[in-house]
Amino acid sequence: MNEYSQYIGILSGVLTSTSLVPQLVKILREKKAESVSLGMFIVLLAGVSGWIWYGILKKDLPIIATNCFSFVVNSLIVVFSLKYKIKKAAAKKK
Repeated sequence: MNEYSQYIGILSGVLTSTSLVPQLVKILREKKAESVSLGMFIVLLAGVSGWIWYGILKKDLPIIATNCFSFVVNSLIVVFSLKYKIKKAAAKKK
């Protein structure tokens, strides 16, 4: 039973971590991010950081790895959202 729980944990972590990749691809493709809530992503980054810390304390590599990937994807969404929102605001001022 314990062997299966490890696989379930890894699969769940991979699915959760990759869930926002389509959002990142859409932002990059359209170069728009008007509907992206930066507040939600900041809270999500804080939560993911907590999971990474928890994984380190538990020495649980699947938790650490999947949440590090999630942190990178979410950080990229924040970076590109800010970039395109700032670009749009600058274009409106012209």
